[in-house]
Amino acid sequence: MKRLTTVVIALACGIGAVWADTDPIAQRRALMKNDGMAAKKMFDMSKGITPFDLATVQASLKTLYEGASKSAALFPDDSKTGGGTAALPAIWQNKADFDARFAKFTKDVAAAQAGIVDEASFKKLAPAVFQNCGACHELYKAKSG
Repeated sequence: MKRLTTVVIALACGIGAVWADTDPIAQRRALMKNDGMAAKKMFDMSKGITPFDLATVQASLKTLYEGASKSAALFPDDSKTGGGTAALPAIWQNKADFDARFAKFTKDVAAAQAGIVDEASFKKLAPAVFQNCGACHELYKAKSG
């Protein structure tokens, strides 16, 4: 009986993992959560809440770049509702603008990756990264609460 239970649990976990890998809403929610954590580290540094740390900035920018380069593809037409999505219908109504915003975000994050070498360059380049997030969320993400 223990063996059967173990097999059932293993299969359930495997099926759940496969489902999450193919569910664009689950994928984008996980991606945005990771992006949010990475951006928060940088935002806290920009506000002086935490001290500047180049290694943390570089790791955060790597996370944001990987997310930015994958995000637009995670909004197919069949993912407008369900799964706890906060995506607004405006995404699909203005898909060209939405996709262009991700392209700009990817470009700005790449520029920050290449240009941030110290605290001064961080203060100069990080605001563009933050502005991308806020501008897109303002138009295309439902308000929480």
